[in-house]
Amino acid sequence: MGKAKYERSKPHVNVGTVGHIDHGKTTLTAAITKILSMKAGGSYIAFDEIDKAPEEK
Repeated sequence: MGKAKYERSKPHVNVGTVGHIDHGKTTLTAAITKILSMKAGGSYIAFDEIDKAPEEK
């Protein structure tokens, strides 16, 4: 049995950030996802849930 075709029914956006450590990249990403989730009905990931790597804690 083959894979089912993925249906793109909602818009999708990848956001990449570049910058030095502790310059607000995670905070900016959390703010963008919160505003977009409120406007377009997407999912929101809280600031403290974005970076799961031990070196980010």
